[in-house]
Amino acid sequence: MTITRADELQQTSFGLGALGGATHDVTNQPPHPAPYDASDDVALLEGVRREGAGWAEEDLRRLGRLAGGEEAQEWADQANRHEPELRTHDRYGHRVDEVGFHPSWHHLMRTAVAEGLAGAPWADDRPGAHVARTAGGLVWGHTDAGHGCPTSMTYAAVPALRRQPELAKVYEPLLTSREYDPGLRVPTEKRGLLAGMGMTEKQGGSDVRTNTTAATPTAEPGVYTLRGHKWFTSAPMCDVFLVLAQAPGGLSCFLVPRVLPDGTRNTFRIQRLKEKLGNRSNASSEPEFDGTVAWLVGPEGQGVKTIIEMVNCTRLDCVMMSAALMRKTLVEAGHHARHRSAFGARLVDQPLMRNVLADLALESEAATTLTLRLAGAADRAVRGDAGEAAFRRIATAVGKYWVTKRGPAFTAEALECLGGNGYVEDSGMPRHYREAPLLSIWEGSGNVNALDVLRALGRDPATAQALFDELSLTRGADARLDAAVAGLKDQLAEGSQVTARRLVERTALTVQASLLVRHAPGAVADAFCATRLGGDWGHAFGTLPAGAGLDAILERALPGRE
Repeated sequence: MTITRADELQQTSFGLGALGGATHDVTNQPPHPAPYDASDDVALLEGVRREGAGWAEEDLRRLGRLAGGEEAQEWADQANRHEPELRTHDRYGHRVDEVGFHPSWHHLMRTAVAEGLAGAPWADDRPGAHVARTAGGLVWGHTDAGHGCPTSMTYAAVPALRRQPELAKVYEPLLTSREYDPGLRVPTEKRGLLAGMGMTEKQGGSDVRTNTTAATPTAEPGVYTLRGHKWFTSAPMCDVFLVLAQAPGGLSCFLVPRVLPDGTRNTFRIQRLKEKLGNRSNASSEPEFDGTVAWLVGPEGQGVKTIIEMVNCTRLDCVMMSAALMRKTLVEAGHHARHRSAFGARLVDQPLMRNVLADLALESEAATTLTLRLAGAADRAVRGDAGEAAFRRIATAVGKYWVTKRGPAFTAEALECLGGNGYVEDSGMPRHYREAPLLSIWEGSGNVNALDVLRALGRDPATAQALFDELSLTRGADARLDAAVAGLKDQLAEGSQVTARRLVERTALTVQASLLVRHAPGAVADAFCATRLGGDWGHAFGTLPAGAGLDAILERALPGRE
């Protein structure tokens, strides 16, 4: 038998080409989506102007180009691939309880803080400052969601800390700084601070009144020592934490610095980091307190009341990040559909795919518009508008429930638009999909927010009045919307826990429809009302009715309009 050598085989004329060569050229694959402008969103820019932050548009566009750029997108990818690492002891056996991060995390954090996405709005007297921050989060959210946790908590800590003016005087200028200064050092010796929170414990979760962490007064007024174990404390490398603990007078709020004024490490033993579904760039920990020094924030026994303003802020950020994830994945889906062909035509030109993309676009615009309306209410409430404060109280809980619930289904559908390409890690879509459920869980799950809406309606009639004052602005503009408002009034009279989710869902859809009827083009508002209120819709995205104005919806929604 004759054996043919490989080099001889390569020279034979089988028409197979040289062994080891490419089997074919790569065709019909979309180009890399970056760079793109993450602020290229008509609904976003219109909302920013409408809610009083038009002065921030130039900075927003600059941030959008940065967020969609190759460098920032690479930071996001690397920060999630190279996860935080816990180091409990140094080489000599001393406890250090530090978490190390990939350099990309620090690039993301430095940019976010410098762009005012942490505590900066509290030091900005311009009307619309809080709207500008939220809009910046919608844009910068096209990168990584994980680092949004410490920036959100820092933003939310400021109004809670103001309950103790002497502490606010020391820490607020540093919490509102635009300087990112990582590393554990004496807080007052740093250029800027980040704040975290330690609320939940393993036996209670959202039921913080069952907390067992004990706070013991010391001889120094306002200073306590804590002993206990927290269950889910994110961003443990923050400089200070707001912590709930049981004082002699009941559940109270405390400020816990990682480093004490004399330079010694406060006791903050990190037992482990959580192995999470998503949010992998961000460290979430279980810290143990044992003789941990803490300063009282607000009166003893009013811990929940002290942190309620903090909760309003972080819930808004949950809505914001869900809306940002929707927009990001819609942009990815639209980009793929524009550059991928099947059965003789581009995907974006095929009627059924256009229906899917348009349906996603409706959901995204409704989420973005509601987010900015909530931010506008927060901005005006901070400046003393009682009506806006009442609207914010109920609408933020409503938005938190609904928009974060829509996120996972939305990202799954957007991922499917990419087919198998969307199911592999290189696309980034699996990371967004894993991230989406967190926003519904963090800062109160669906049930917690639904029950909070019932409590707000039951305890303060001004919240219902503020809600219907908002809805009255579109009276007579759309019969389907008018019918929904009338039905909502009947549902509100029930006040039943059993049907609380139905009530909150209907409230969210009605408020979103009202905003779109007032501010969006006719094709967008009509399609939303027909489907979300009128019932001319299926159970999955892509079931808009015939004649829904797909062309107009997509022309408005997709960046780089054709």
